[in-house]
Amino acid sequence: MFSVEEGSSGDGGSEMDDEITGDGSTTSLSRWVFDEKNDYDAVDDEDYDEDDDGYDERQHGDVDSDEEDDNVEQRLIRTSPAVDSFDVDALEIPGAQKNDIEDSSVGRKLILALQTLGVVFGDIGTSPLYTFSVMFNRSPINDKEDVIGALSLVIYTLILLPLVKYVFFVLWANDDGEGGTFALYSLICRHANVSLIPNQLPSDARISGFGLKVPSPELERSLIIKEKLEASMVLKKLLLILVLAGTAMVIADAVVTPAMSVMSAIGGLKVGVGAIEQDQVLVISVSFLVILFSVQKYGASKLGLALGPALLLWFFCLAGIGIYNIAKYDSSVFRAFNPAHIYFFFKRNSVNAWYALGGCVLCATGSEAMFADLSYFSVHSIQLTFTLLVLPCLLLGYLGQAAYLSENFSHAENAFFSSVPSFIFWPVFLISNIAALIASRAMTTATFTCIKQSIALGCFPRLKIIHTSKKFIGQIYIPVLNWFLLVVCLIVICSISNIFMIGNAYGIAELGIMMTTTILVTLIMLLIWQTNIIVVCLFAIVALGVELIFFSSVLSSVADGSWIILVFAAIMFFIMYVWNYGSKLKYETEVQKKLPMDLLRELGSNLGTIRAPGIGLLYNELAKGVPAIFGHFLTTLPAIHSMVIFVCIKYVPVPSVPQSERFLFRRVCPRSYHLFRCVARYGYKDVRKENHQAFEQILIESLEKFIRKEAQERSLESDGDHNTDSEDDTTLSRVLIAPNGSVYSLGVPLLAEHMDFNQRPSEKRSSMDFGAGPSNEPALDAEQSLEKELSFIHKAKESGVVYLLGHGDIRATKDSWFLKKLVINYMYAFLRKNSRRGITNLSVPHSHLMQVGMTYMV
Repeated sequence: MFSVEEGSSGDGGSEMDDEITGDGSTTSLSRWVFDEKNDYDAVDDEDYDEDDDGYDERQHGDVDSDEEDDNVEQRLIRTSPAVDSFDVDALEIPGAQKNDIEDSSVGRKLILALQTLGVVFGDIGTSPLYTFSVMFNRSPINDKEDVIGALSLVIYTLILLPLVKYVFFVLWANDDGEGGTFALYSLICRHANVSLIPNQLPSDARISGFGLKVPSPELERSLIIKEKLEASMVLKKLLLILVLAGTAMVIADAVVTPAMSVMSAIGGLKVGVGAIEQDQVLVISVSFLVILFSVQKYGASKLGLALGPALLLWFFCLAGIGIYNIAKYDSSVFRAFNPAHIYFFFKRNSVNAWYALGGCVLCATGSEAMFADLSYFSVHSIQLTFTLLVLPCLLLGYLGQAAYLSENFSHAENAFFSSVPSFIFWPVFLISNIAALIASRAMTTATFTCIKQSIALGCFPRLKIIHTSKKFIGQIYIPVLNWFLLVVCLIVICSISNIFMIGNAYGIAELGIMMTTTILVTLIMLLIWQTNIIVVCLFAIVALGVELIFFSSVLSSVADGSWIILVFAAIMFFIMYVWNYGSKLKYETEVQKKLPMDLLRELGSNLGTIRAPGIGLLYNELAKGVPAIFGHFLTTLPAIHSMVIFVCIKYVPVPSVPQSERFLFRRVCPRSYHLFRCVARYGYKDVRKENHQAFEQILIESLEKFIRKEAQERSLESDGDHNTDSEDDTTLSRVLIAPNGSVYSLGVPLLAEHMDFNQRPSEKRSSMDFGAGPSNEPALDAEQSLEKELSFIHKAKESGVVYLLGHGDIRATKDSWFLKKLVINYMYAFLRKNSRRGITNLSVPHSHLMQVGMTYMV
C-alpha cells in the first residue's frame, strides 16, 4: 500500500523535489509523475496553496481533490530528475571560500603567524600589565606564600580556560572557519530548526556548506535533544536570549578592553616619572584611544602585518624580563605549579582570596577573542601559536613578576612596571603601549565579526559594512559601530577612572561571554558532535563551575562602579531583542497577508492591468508565496511590467554559499503570466558588493538557464508518453510514498472555477503587443516554445529593468498592550528607520527605482 501526503502541505512537498546542482548532478534519483502538459511547477508548495501559519487554501483544495481521486486516471511515467529549481553561478567574489592555508608556502605561513599575533593575541598578551595589580588590590600581600598562592591561581586559570577550554575544545566548534557566539548559534540552527523567523526552505539544507551531521538513530540522546528543541517555543526563545546576552557582553567587552589595556600601559608613567598624576594618565589615555579607533578602518591584515612584529617583540620582552627576575629575586616561584598552594591561599585569606578571583580572571581575558577572530585565520595557526609561543611567554612573565613581588610587597599596585629593570624601562614602556593598542583592536575586530553575523541572522539592525581585505572576506570594518564604541569607551574611562574598578567591569564582560560559549559548546557536543556523555559532563562541570565561581567574585563588587558595563550590555541586549522581535512579527504578518493564488488566477495573465514592456524586480523578504505588497503595486500603478521577478535576498545559517548554489528559481504561475521567484541565498560571511548592472546580468542569465532546464524536463516527460494532450493544464500535486521509500507524484484536477484559463480579449491584446507567451500558440513544438519565451525575456530586458521596492512597516493595533505599542510603534520603528536598507548594496540609480509603502497592523 501507498501512504498519501499532500504535496502542498507546508514544506513537505518541497522535500520531495529533486534539486539540480551547478555541475548537473542530482541529489536524488529520477521521479515518477502523472503524465501531463504543465507549463508551471504545480509541485511548488511555496508559491501555491501553502501557508506556514495556517492559511486555509490547502484545505480548500483537499476537499475537491479527495472527492475526485477515484475518477481520475492516474498513470505514472518515468521522468528525469525534477527541475523545480536551478542553481547558477554567481559573481566571482574573491575569497568567497573558506580561508585555507594548508598548501601555503613556508614564507606565507610565517607572515600568517605574524598576523595572528597582531590580531588575535594582543588582548591576552597584555594581561600581565594589570592582573597582579588588581588581585593584590583586593587581597593585600601578607607574606611570600600569598604571592605563591596567587601565582598558582593564575597558572591554573591559564591552563583551564584559554588552553584546555578554548584551544582544545571551543576552537573546534567553529562554523566552517567562523568563530564567535553567533557562529555557534548558526551551527545549532543548521542541525535543529530553532530559528524564530520562519523563512527556512527545505532546499537550504541542500547547500553544500550546510555539511549536516544528522544525529544517527542509534544515538537516542541526540534525537531527543533535537526534537525537544524544535518542539518547544520556550526553549527556542531561551536559546535566542542566551545568544543575544552573550553578544551584548561581546560588545561591552569591546568597550572595556581598550579602556583597561590603554590605561594600564599609560599608567607605567607613574613608575617612570614620579610627578605624573592619575588625571594626566587619563588625558593621555583618551588621546591614545582616539588614535586607536581612527586607524581601525585600515583593516586587520594590514595592521596585523604591521603590528605583528611589535607584539612578537612584546612576548619576548615578557619572557626575558621574567627570566631575569626569576634569576635575580626568587627561583622558588616554580613551586606555584603545585595546585596545593591554591588551597593554602584560600585557607589563609578566606574572603579576601575570593575577592582576588575577580582580578585573577583577567589573566584569561582575550580567550574569547581567539575564537571570535577565527575567521581571520585557521584553527591550527591559532592553536600552535598559543601553545608554543604565547602561553610559555605569559607563564614566564607571571613567574618573573611573582619573583619580584616576593621581595617587594609594597610594589604590588603597579606590579609589572615596577618589576621591569630600570636600564630597559623606557623601551619596554614604549613596546607595552604599542601592545596595548594592539590588544584593544583584538576585541574590536571580534565585535565587528560578531555584529556582521548577527545582522545576517536577523538579530541586529543593518549597518554599513566595509570589507578591508580583497583576499579574506572575514576582515571587515563597521564605521558606525567603531565610533559608537569609542564614545562609550571614553564615557567609561571618564566616569570610572580607577583601573581596579574598570578591571572588575572587564571581568564581568569576559565571564558573561565565556559562560555563554560554554553552554552553546556543550549543546553542540550533545547535538552535533555526539560526544561521550562523560566527556560532555566533565567539560560542562569544570568550565562552567570555574566560570561561575569567578563570576560570583566580580558581581560582589559591582556596586563600586562596574555596574555601568552591565547597564550598557542590557541596552545592547534590548536593542537586539526588539529588532529580532519586530523582524519576526513583520515576517509572520507578511506570510499571513500574502496574496492567495486564486486571486492571480482570477485576474488572468494580464493581472487585471496593463502589462508594459520591461522587467520588474520586486524586492521583498518573503521566501515563500506572493507578497501582499505586489497587490499594492497592482492597485497603485497604472501598469505593471510584462515580466515580474520576486527577488528575496535571504541569509542562510552558513558562513558562505558557493557561487554555483547562489540563486534558486521558481515559476510562480502559468507561463503566460511571466512571473518568477528568485531567492538569492547568502551566508553571513558572504560579500554583496555587486552593482545593479552586474546583478541584473547574472540574474537574467540564471533565469535563462532555469527555463532551458525546465524545458528539457518537459521534453523528457513528453517522451515517456505522447497521449497527454487531453489532460488539464493545472493540477494540484500529490505525493505518494511507497514502503520502500520511493517517491511518486500524482496529478489531480483543481476546482472547476480554477480551471478556466481562457484568455480574455485584453489578455490577448497585451500578449500580442509584446511577444505573446507560448500558451497562445499550442501548435508550436517544445523548441519553438522555448525560443519564444527566451525571445520574450530578451525583449523585456532591452526595454529596461526597474526595481520595485515595497517598504512594509508594522504598527500595533489599538487594542494591543501598551508595552507592545511602545516596542513596535516607537522602538522598532526608530531602529528600522535608521538602519541600512538591503537594496543599498546594489547602488541602484533613483531613475530605476519605484517604491510603494504598506503598513501592516499587528
